[in-house]
Amino acid sequence: MVSQTDATTSRLKNNKYAEQDPSAGGPQGMGQGNTAYCQTSPLYVDGKDAAATTLVSLAEEARLATQDVKAPTSNAILTICKSLVAGGVAGGVSRTAVAPLERLKIILQVQNPFNPKYSGTIQGLKSIWGSEGIRGFFKGNGTNCARIVPNSAVKFYSYEQASSAILWAYRRQTGQADAELTPVLRLGAGACAGIIAMSATYPMDMVRGRLTVQTEDSPHRYRGMVHAFRTIIKEEGARALYKGWLPSVIGVIPYVGLNFAVYESLKDWILKHPQWRPDDGADLAVMTKLGCGAAAGTVGQTVAYPLDVVRRRLQMVGWKSASAIITADGQVRAPTQYTGMVDAFRKTVQYEGFGALYKGLVPNSVKVVPSIALAFVTYELMKDLLGVEIRISD
Repeated sequence: MVSQTDATTSRLKNNKYAEQDPSAGGPQGMGQGNTAYCQTSPLYVDGKDAAATTLVSLAEEARLATQDVKAPTSNAILTICKSLVAGGVAGGVSRTAVAPLERLKIILQVQNPFNPKYSGTIQGLKSIWGSEGIRGFFKGNGTNCARIVPNSAVKFYSYEQASSAILWAYRRQTGQADAELTPVLRLGAGACAGIIAMSATYPMDMVRGRLTVQTEDSPHRYRGMVHAFRTIIKEEGARALYKGWLPSVIGVIPYVGLNFAVYESLKDWILKHPQWRPDDGADLAVMTKLGCGAAAGTVGQTVAYPLDVVRRRLQMVGWKSASAIITADGQVRAPTQYTGMVDAFRKTVQYEGFGALYKGLVPNSVKVVPSIALAFVTYELMKDLLGVEIRISD
């Protein structure tokens, strides 16, 4: 039989351990820590049957979480192909529609400033018509379409994939399952798409620039896209195909990024305001989409235009027997040579003034508004026609 003194001593010890932190090394603390750990563990059970039930439950949860993860099916591959086709058609249609203005813009960007042959949009178009006829308006357009079709296809598809990945990460980070892409996130997705598409097709853009600039009286003319590729690689090396790549990538970030961000944000804004939203809840009208695309093109090209001028000038560096537009028929000083992007910026401003960074902006503004608008609308119409489920808005 335990004495009264021993009982009192035992109660004091228990109270002492109970006051300790559960993480302490005392007996009671250790007991409480183990109990807490077991109670929070999914495998804390009272018996073998309960443990088996818990394991079965965990296995079922894992099965449910992975049952929707399947290998790409033929339908999924077909959807991707349709999406690429829609993007390619959108690029080809939009660029062909404004090919005359596109060629004039490039000529104004790179012509010799000491003896310019073209002084403006109207005079330039008249001069091309008078000297080369209607074919002159579309010179280099075949190469441009050969470039822009895969470029546009990759750009639109990359944007959809990038925006989906960014939205998934954004929802996971914020914990909001119904969160939507913000304009900044759309800008990031568009920038990613632009960099991927530009890098994948840049050599064709470089060749297209030179084919566009050469005229009938050029001392040495490229006979076509393949001949231009061979000549450039033979005379200047394979690296010459990427002249001007850095300013192109830097410029494509705000240009393509803003195009997608402004276009999608404007569409969302219109759909969220009752006075602008269609009464029957249908999709926006074609003219409304054209307006959104026009606004997106205007903002993007204005911000990125100086980089486009520098890119074109870098592409002309090292061109032996260059176009008379660049050499001014040998009547005045030789065209300025550039060693890189920064040097091109510095010399352009130094010799021609700050306004030279916006040479060709007027014809570019006239062509970029319908071009971007047509690209977005054609893309969405083609996806509707082909029955592609995923759309930019999604």
